[in-house]
Amino acid sequence: MSLWMVRAGRYGEQEATALEKEVVTIGWEDLKDLSSIKTKEKLEKLYWKTYPDATKRSAANEIGQIWRFIHDIKKGDLVALPLKTQSAIVIGKVKDDYEYTKLAENVKHIRKVKWLKTIPRSAFDQDLLYSLGAAMTVCQISRNDAEQRIKKLLDKKEFKPSEERISEEIEEKIDIETYAKDELIKLIDRKFKGHDLARLVDAVLKAQGYTTKMSPPGPDGGVDILASGGALGFDEPKICIQVKSSSSVVDVPTLGRLKGSMSDVDAKQGLLVSWSGFNRKVEPEIRRDFFTIRLWDSGKLLEQIFKYYDKFDDELKAELPLKRIWALVSEEE
Repeated sequence: MSLWMVRAGRYGEQEATALEKEVVTIGWEDLKDLSSIKTKEKLEKLYWKTYPDATKRSAANEIGQIWRFIHDIKKGDLVALPLKTQSAIVIGKVKDDYEYTKLAENVKHIRKVKWLKTIPRSAFDQDLLYSLGAAMTVCQISRNDAEQRIKKLLDKKEFKPSEERISEEIEEKIDIETYAKDELIKLIDRKFKGHDLARLVDAVLKAQGYTTKMSPPGPDGGVDILASGGALGFDEPKICIQVKSSSSVVDVPTLGRLKGSMSDVDAKQGLLVSWSGFNRKVEPEIRRDFFTIRLWDSGKLLEQIFKYYDKFDDELKAELPLKRIWALVSEEE
């Protein structure tokens, strides 16, 4: 059994279909059915016929990834899908051989999987996060006993922040932006548990210009924060916010309880913040509530913190010390 990373598009454009249909997929939609391709020579011939303007370097890289997807990945292998829509990684098990089936305009080359668990990024050691952050669409993850460590995560019911583990080889090549975000996630996970995470969300909402009322520590009746427009808080929108800092992903019943709380306080909009992310069954539900409910996981909350950090009070900045830096983007990016 091997462990593979298979992305769902550079910006997560294939992600919804992959999760809903329980498949992993690759791009290269212009390539026809690859079921009859049994040698790399035939794959190379088909690739160059389809993409005649490709460079030799990119062609060699892409042909290798396509070959791994259709032949090297085996039934029973584990597969990791790093999500773009939330700060989490979904782990599944491959069920079948390669198929050519049009599930969407950008989803044709597939391998059926059984999705096993959605795991927040904060639960992974840094070396695993780096390996799973590889720029390729398909690659095997084998360093540092990765497969066995993923299996241990699959067995856990709750996820605690990982202890930093970086091999010297990886540390030399690590992506600064990804590393910085993952380190910040771990810091917030340690310092802003429970009611303190609601306090951080409250600071973001105030920085956005809302008037807020935060529930005191303890039982909150399903309402952690109320937010509304205007200096006195009498204007629209009126928002009911629930904040979940637990190490378990949020499920559909939790979303239902938010809707009930919205009705109790006569709020037309709701915000559900889950530091550990959301069960994959939540996404189809939330599509129907686009005009009334938003979801924030750790990644979305970080985006808001970066955007409004300058407006936080000095006390909170001391608890969460950040510095903005600029770095040159490489030509490959």
